[in-house]
Amino acid sequence: LRNVNFSVDEGEMVAVMGPSGSGKSTLLYTVSGMDSMTAGKVLFNGKDISKLKPNELAALRLDEMGFIFQQMYMLKNLSVLDNIILPARQSKANTLSAKEKLERGKELMRRLGIIEIADNDINEVSGGQLQRACICRSMINEPKMIFADEPTGALNRQSSNEVMEELCKINADGTTVMLVTHDAKVAAKCSRVLYIVDGNIQGEYNLSGKDERTRERALNNWLMEQGW
Repeated sequence: LRNVNFSVDEGEMVAVMGPSGSGKSTLLYTVSGMDSMTAGKVLFNGKDISKLKPNELAALRLDEMGFIFQQMYMLKNLSVLDNIILPARQSKANTLSAKEKLERGKELMRRLGIIEIADNDINEVSGGQLQRACICRSMINEPKMIFADEPTGALNRQSSNEVMEELCKINADGTTVMLVTHDAKVAAKCSRVLYIVDGNIQGEYNLSGKDERTRERALNNWLMEQGW
């Protein structure tokens, strides 16, 4: 990353796009504190995360951030529900009782339409179901912001649409979302798109207020201008 300077407002849903190897995931992991910086600073809710101790940064990620990965990173020795509530069990800031944490996990699964797989092993469910379980896991501690790295990258179109519909609902409820994607259909559902090339943000495109029927076409035209 070089000379990157941008902000994400509370309640926004921002997509990061760009060629392979341009720095999209590096940007996501740096601003979320997953990767360390060699220069500059990141302010999260007014707090400079570069000055936090490792245990403080880990607590911040656990309590105030949610993560959705393309690889999903579910533990094979736990059921789907136990994977979802694991961050709640680890969090000192989450003051719910063990029973309440279990019920919150189930409620999130009901909301995303996967309650029937609560007791399944992760190798017994589809990719779309597992990605929705990852969304549940990201929401278990009621984070201020969700970071998603290619959340639909391994899914078919129907599952991709379902996952994005749920992320849009979560964003509509007030949770800030920042995601990396190669898919213009996914990015078109966001309020703003950042385009990164060789570690630099080359441009950004505001989709807020644009007509639902034309925003994907407008975004594609802009992406072509960026060299997409």
